[in-house]
Amino acid sequence: MTTVTASRDAAGPASAPSVRPRSRGRLDWRLRFAALSLIWGFSFLLIKVGTDGYAPFQVTLGRLVFGTAVLAAAMAVKRERLPRGVRTWGHLAVAAFLLNALPFSLFAYSELTIPSTLAGICNATSPLWGMALSMVALSEDRPTRVRVAGLGIGFIGVLTVLGAWQGFHGLDATGTAMALLASLSYPIGWIYVRRTLAGSGESHLSLTGAQLLLATVQLAVVTPLFTSVPTSFSLVPLLAIVALGALGTGLAVLLQYGLVAEVGPTTAQMVTYFIPVIATAAGVAVLGESLAWSTPVGAVIVLAGAALTQVRRSA
Repeated sequence: MTTVTASRDAAGPASAPSVRPRSRGRLDWRLRFAALSLIWGFSFLLIKVGTDGYAPFQVTLGRLVFGTAVLAAAMAVKRERLPRGVRTWGHLAVAAFLLNALPFSLFAYSELTIPSTLAGICNATSPLWGMALSMVALSEDRPTRVRVAGLGIGFIGVLTVLGAWQGFHGLDATGTAMALLASLSYPIGWIYVRRTLAGSGESHLSLTGAQLLLATVQLAVVTPLFTSVPTSFSLVPLLAIVALGALGTGLAVLLQYGLVAEVGPTTAQMVTYFIPVIATAAGVAVLGESLAWSTPVGAVIVLAGAALTQVRRSA
């Protein structure tokens, strides 16, 4: 959900609209869609498990290392080269920070104090932030009454999830703010990419591989400044980080690109609405996290609002 080719608008998961639908893959797209939903939905559980044994920056760095390794392998198989041009790499560095390094780190830090279920639901607010930002930043993306209504409904859902009528009682404000800021970082990054890298001529795989590489370098510089080398290596958290990177970052990007190429960005972006459902189910079933009635109800309202923000005018 964090690739460099997002240029449809700033209100949905990263996608490659310039890619035209192609012939069907060997595995039915519905199965790949379900796999992508599960991978991204379980990512929040994996972050929680990873932070049980390692610092948030270490979790993020490991995630990026293993995700980059998967993309590097895919590039080698397809004989893709990294993009050229100093300007392109400069834009990719900004995209890497906004779409990978910053939100991944914020989610990891947020889950030190909030449940993975809440983090997953906060992630679903990205389309709402994107809609609000695109109204200001993208002159060609004119709002409609339905989309503005969706924006309002979505934020009512956010207040429901957070239990606003109770004064946000029992809620860690810092952790929740970090998760919401992470979800805000995605559409900011998508708008930046749309303005700077759309139509660059480079392949999706090449740009994404370079983006993850740069994000890895950024975390490799920052992590030693704020953490120390672990004295012991907890196996389960380490395996969670490996899965988070190889599956939740590397393989997921490849699955998403294949879906966009086959069924188009509109269908592929629907995965956004399954992620919080799976994240909530995983957190409750696997981690035993508590679930108040307001959390699922608010999540449904958030998703309904997010879906309305995606409605476009009839041609």
